[in-house]
Amino acid sequence: MADASFGASAGAPVGTSPAPSPAGGRRLPVTPLACLRFGLRDAPLRWVLERLPTPRRNPFAVGYLVVLASTTIFAQVANPDLVHQLQAMSSTDGHHLLRTPLRSLLMSGLWVAGPVWMPYLWAYAFTVAPLERRVGSLRAAGVFAAGHVVGTLLSQLVVAIAVATGKVGPSILDELDIGVSYGVLASLGALAGLLPPRGRYLALGGAVLLVVHGIMTDQDLITGVGHPTALLVGIGLWGLLRRPPRRPGGGRGRVARWMPRRVPRQIALSEHSA
Repeated sequence: MADASFGASAGAPVGTSPAPSPAGGRRLPVTPLACLRFGLRDAPLRWVLERLPTPRRNPFAVGYLVVLASTTIFAQVANPDLVHQLQAMSSTDGHHLLRTPLRSLLMSGLWVAGPVWMPYLWAYAFTVAPLERRVGSLRAAGVFAAGHVVGTLLSQLVVAIAVATGKVGPSILDELDIGVSYGVLASLGALAGLLPPRGRYLALGGAVLLVVHGIMTDQDLITGVGHPTALLVGIGLWGLLRRPPRRPGGGRGRVARWMPRRVPRQIALSEHSA
């Protein structure tokens, strides 16, 4: 008996809460994270684990990352001519937007701009996923789609005007335009409005740095218009996202006010006997 009690207490880390044993006897300590039973504090690791995207907490972000990973792998292993043909069909350049606008807007968001997928994992983990945890999957997808669509349409409108006025050549109307950067920037802009003031300023500062860096390194008219537009779309949705979502049973609550109150059975019986 002495050896058993010593073994139960020696393996217990400090600061853990006891849990009831199956036999109803002595309560055994339980650690929140078994890997931290050697005197390590679990608060930082718990903070990180609670913010990692998971299919349960972030179905939209994780599902989208799976799609992007699949198309990125396909682009690396498939026939280059086939990949080029599919990406050209998905491009939101001026000519494709005029001929097949819905297909171009939808399929252009299924590819990453380049052969590397890992940066988008971190981009989604720090923008789309935390936004989804705060506003829900449906509204997070709406923010992403709004940034993608508005950023694409406005940038291509500016391109068309520049071509019509002779400031750029007509070949820009056929340049490949795919990727998810507009949706990510819109999500970052929307997320900033849901953070405390200090976090909001940091998020907006980081977003502005990303936009400026993209303009200086790429020096492309489409990027120079689309990226700041998408960021402003996310900022413009602050007021809508700060409102609590409507409950599905809200209509039933309004109808219930007009329903007659139920009379207790004892009162009804006494009135009937009288």
